[in-house]
Amino acid sequence: MHRTVVERELELKLILSPERSIPVPARLGYRSDDPFAVHVTFHIGSDHPVHWTFARELLVEGVFRPCGHGDVRVWPTKVAGRGVVLMALSSPDGDALLEAPAAQVSSWLERTLRVVPPGSEGEQLGIDDGLAELLAPTPADDLWLRDPWPSDESADGE
Repeated sequence: MHRTVVERELELKLILSPERSIPVPARLGYRSDDPFAVHVTFHIGSDHPVHWTFARELLVEGVFRPCGHGDVRVWPTKVAGRGVVLMALSSPDGDALLEAPAAQVSSWLERTLRVVPPGSEGEQLGIDDGLAELLAPTPADDLWLRDPWPSDESADGE
């Protein structure tokens, strides 16, 4: 199966307060072999980047209206007259509010939707092919399907 990767480097803002934010380089990633998920990698100046994975559908919806609950919430808004997407992420290690340029996120999402259109994600997983392979008869099946206890009737009708 052919795998397609759609990535986009962009600079997000980590919102520290209404007056203060710091830039955070990030990479948006999407793989056709993991069609329901988006992957965001934040390069926060440490030895190890921070990775988040959540539903692509959540980000698609969050570009248009508030959505999500729990660990990931996404919503659109305007800051200084420009469209942005806010992502609130929560983990046992802490909470973060990130601001992303709506136009860049939207264009990246459109590319992912062209690679794997909504509703066709399941086809990318090869579940049907895998099931067909598992359920396909093999020569050994004939041995298992044979009656293990032959009939009491004799072959010549006695």
